[in-house]
Amino acid sequence: MGYPNSIKIVDLMMGIPVSETNQEWYDSFLPLLKDNESIQQFKMPAQYLFRDIPQLEVTDDYVAFLVGEMDKYNIDVSLVGYFEGSEAAFSAKDNYPDRFIFDFPVDPNHGMDAVRAIRRAHAEFGIRAVSVFPCGCNPQVPINDRRMWLIYGVCCELDLPILVNVGVPGPRVPMAPQKTELVDEVCYHFPELKFVMRHGGEPWDELAVKLMLKWPNLYYSTSAFAPRHYPKSIIRYLNTRGADKVMYAGYYPQGLSLERIFKDLPDVPIKNDDVWQKFLSDNARKLFGLPTAS
Repeated sequence: MGYPNSIKIVDLMMGIPVSETNQEWYDSFLPLLKDNESIQQFKMPAQYLFRDIPQLEVTDDYVAFLVGEMDKYNIDVSLVGYFEGSEAAFSAKDNYPDRFIFDFPVDPNHGMDAVRAIRRAHAEFGIRAVSVFPCGCNPQVPINDRRMWLIYGVCCELDLPILVNVGVPGPRVPMAPQKTELVDEVCYHFPELKFVMRHGGEPWDELAVKLMLKWPNLYYSTSAFAPRHYPKSIIRYLNTRGADKVMYAGYYPQGLSLERIFKDLPDVPIKNDDVWQKFLSDNARKLFGLPTAS
């Protein structure tokens, strides 16, 4: 069992650390929590989901640190978030141009300001994708909400894939905006949109598979799941008709250590080397316009 060691992996969800605890990233969830008691009890919203949240080294160059971690596990390219004015993102782009691509997280509540920001990030920084956390917007924005349509439209215009959290969210906020069934309407109205479901789709993962069979431009990434917990429906699909639709994504350093991920990964029951190659590398390279690994 296991995957060929020669595969140059593409990781579709990684973050550039901001400190040795990465607490600032977790603190970004605090506006979602309803009251002070919740804030104090759940200050790290990933804590109840993940054991052994990574503790990082103290360094003055977390971009170089992250590249070193990638090298340990043969991760060739990682997708990380870009925020306007982010010094870390500019450092990653300037110093390691072949190792990182960038998605641009947006809140559709910002309307045309969000559209203009996407166009600016594409033109000036070269983002490869847009991302939205529907349950994390303030106020929340369902996947099929008309506020999202502006975002979907500009992604079609610029030929940018969009990564959207689907399924029950980890933070203790209402789940309704991320019901998997809502994806169906989006794919109907935006058939050319390259839509990537993030964060599992559970408990509606079987429905996610049905929708991927139905819609040619609908995809799935394994972000925020330790490999031993990948939904069985997704692995069945990957091993059969979905070999071109499912892509590897981790969750480092937000919740999962690379050590844990790559300890589990060889035991995932993927049927042959060709499927491993597509899952860990080729599908992402094709969708995000990356060169074939040499």
